[in-house]
Amino acid sequence: MSTKVISKEVLTAGTNYLSRSISEPAEVDSAAAGRSWTENHWRDFEQRTRVEVLAAPSETAARKILARAARTVLRTFSSSFFVVTRFLPPQKRAQVEVIYAAVRYPDEIVDTFPLTAEEKLDRLDAWESWYDKALEARSVQESIGAGAPCFVASFAQVVRDCGIPPDYYRAFLAAMRHDVTPCFFRTLDDLIDSYIYGSAIVVGYFLAHVYGPHQSRDFGRALTASRNLGIALQLTNFLRDVNDDRKRSRLYLPLDLLDREGLGPHDPDDVTRTHRLKKVVDRLAAISEEYYHLAARDLDAFSADCRTAIKACIEVYRQLNDQITKADRALEKRQSVPLIKKLRVLPASKYWRLPLAYLAGD
Repeated sequence: MSTKVISKEVLTAGTNYLSRSISEPAEVDSAAAGRSWTENHWRDFEQRTRVEVLAAPSETAARKILARAARTVLRTFSSSFFVVTRFLPPQKRAQVEVIYAAVRYPDEIVDTFPLTAEEKLDRLDAWESWYDKALEARSVQESIGAGAPCFVASFAQVVRDCGIPPDYYRAFLAAMRHDVTPCFFRTLDDLIDSYIYGSAIVVGYFLAHVYGPHQSRDFGRALTASRNLGIALQLTNFLRDVNDDRKRSRLYLPLDLLDREGLGPHDPDDVTRTHRLKKVVDRLAAISEEYYHLAARDLDAFSADCRTAIKACIEVYRQLNDQITKADRALEKRQSVPLIKKLRVLPASKYWRLPLAYLAGD
């Protein structure tokens, strides 16, 4: 749609909608935001999408249906990431949306669905089995026709199209299994190697393959930047979610950093020691900032048509990281970045895309 034909009413309505939607915390936890999908909701959504895909007249039409369904998932669960992805070129944006849906559903199995630990592991095992089968299919319609879940089939197609090493996704699912039976991490290196690699770094690698390098020789730097950004984002999410994770019997704060403040693995439950815990959080936030800096330094390694979106992602989440350190009640109240602060890191010349994205779902 050309900006020349956008009416003032459309822009106003879209901006008002955007103001309501984007005010949620970055990478919101669905249950915390009060807008989680039940397993039945996911199942119904899957079935409707499956029917549309199998009735599609072509593989191209089927992929568009899957991308639209993935976009619905992204827009529902992560307002911040949805906004920054609007600045990607259409084909890459659709692939990123598919990636998001493929990592969102396993995360929901682990965090949201009221299942036993055994049931969660069974769901994850079945999901991975379908992924292995989908990798062998010649098309998404063939894969879905054989019974593969829609987001598994569409993600497997992205893996094939972009040359993503298949084991990256297996590493991600291994991290999800870890969350079913959580344990402690001795050091930051242990946390990165044992958990963040699968939960965030490989997701950054997925995206690097979609974004592409500026030149072929830059791909190594692009992967390095993706690794650094994955670590930064995951650390910020950990710090924002200390209380939510505690309710799930999880602790992502390295034991050695807790020990420096005279805290043990169970002490974060003791509100009388909040000031000590805040020192640990602030230390990790400073480390996260270092990783954001490293990621931004290599921004030029990526294809030029993706840099605006990557830069916006870095800056939006960097703001959240900074806010966690400055907020008086950062450990008591889940932090979010106000709309006006998010908009400041986005290119003003392209603001018109945002209300349209919410109105048209594009």
